[in-house]
Amino acid sequence: MSETCELVVLGGGTGGYSTALFAANLGMEVTLIEKAKVGGTCLHWGCIPTKAMLQAAEVAEHTQHAGDFGIKASYEAVELSALHDYKDNIVNANFKGLQAALKGRGVETVAGHGVLSDANTVTVETNEGERTISASRGLVLATGSVPRDIPVEGAETDGEVVINSDHALYSDTLPEQPIVLGAGAIGVEFATVWNAFGADVTIVEMLDNVVPNEDVDTQKMLAKLLKRRGIDLRVKTKLVKVERGDGGLRATVEDAKGEQSQIEGDVLMVATGRRPVTEDMGFEDSGVKLDGGYVEVDEYCRPGPENLYAVGDILPLYTLGLAHSSFQEGQLVARLAAGQSALPIDYKGVPRVTYCHPEVASVGWNQQDLDDEGIEYEVQTFPYSHNARAMMMQEGGQVKVIAEADGGRVLGIHIVGPRATDMIAEGQMIYNWEALPSEVGQFIHPHPTLSEAIGEANLGLTGMGLHG
Repeated sequence: MSETCELVVLGGGTGGYSTALFAANLGMEVTLIEKAKVGGTCLHWGCIPTKAMLQAAEVAEHTQHAGDFGIKASYEAVELSALHDYKDNIVNANFKGLQAALKGRGVETVAGHGVLSDANTVTVETNEGERTISASRGLVLATGSVPRDIPVEGAETDGEVVINSDHALYSDTLPEQPIVLGAGAIGVEFATVWNAFGADVTIVEMLDNVVPNEDVDTQKMLAKLLKRRGIDLRVKTKLVKVERGDGGLRATVEDAKGEQSQIEGDVLMVATGRRPVTEDMGFEDSGVKLDGGYVEVDEYCRPGPENLYAVGDILPLYTLGLAHSSFQEGQLVARLAAGQSALPIDYKGVPRVTYCHPEVASVGWNQQDLDDEGIEYEVQTFPYSHNARAMMMQEGGQVKVIAEADGGRVLGIHIVGPRATDMIAEGQMIYNWEALPSEVGQFIHPHPTLSEAIGEANLGLTGMGLHG
């Protein structure tokens, strides 16, 4: 039998469930279809469990360096079962909370595998049989992503010697000599977790530096601090071949000069990104255009057919693929489906965050893109070595502010250091409200805090720097 609902959402990850909740807030009748667990990658295999691991890693680091603060303590080892319990309890609590929120707002959650029958209809295979659900006001594609494999000899993922981030989160062993392929967010986050737990970590990155999408000075600062932690960082280096042996592997890599060398390890973690789940979903037969598996959309998340929308990881890479950017897409789509007006998303105004140690966060333009566009700008960097709170924490880093030339608006804020991912919330306001450095500089930040570095950098652009 065919059913009809006002809004049908295919996929229950951050993009899908946020669309469902926002639409329910607006009084719409919503059906959410998910074949696994609502919460998707972020809640179960990404944001939440990885950040729990990073929090545990921070405790390990503090223990190892307790003597630097006049505290007697010793680091023995990681009790992996207890670590997994800690991580899983946080995930489960959030999962239960999300289920309650969906139920409380009247969202029907259908457990099953759905494919498009047409641009307004989803056919769902459930344990109870097949259901056909049509949308009267909007159908939202939110089918998410999975870790990407690489076409390198011997690097086929087996979950034991060659792994991805999903495997790393739930492994019953910790690697002693991991090789991390890829220095994006996933790669540097797991590298710093394992480094904190005492592993001998090597990062291999084909591009020029770590976190390739970040500002050039952020890349340089993070690379410096990762090396200081003892991580073997090899950039401009590509993986050529993997040979597996008893209890480990040998990776052949090639540097920018074409010279090859071998790296010994017990695990190779492939962290070269994620691919969208759009194959065999009926998308193209329903009028959806794909480019490399990603759904092509306009500025309002519409792929073409009337009342059809797409959100989350299946959108092109310029949309960032972050949980909070999909939250914003969910709100945009919910408003449009409810018949309300909505503004397109400025993705430069969405904070970009990486939770490695030290953390990285940014919003707005980076210096390379401004150079490419020929936009004139001014730069002020405030180092954490001049910040009293950072000195107490014994952490390095910096805040870099980029502004239009001749006293214009702030174009970008880039932070490397502890609590960067929290501090960037202020940067988001500064950028999106088009504030001038002189306006930001009028507000003195609480002392002593890390946030002073943002104020100091803006003051520096006005020639009124205090501690810099």
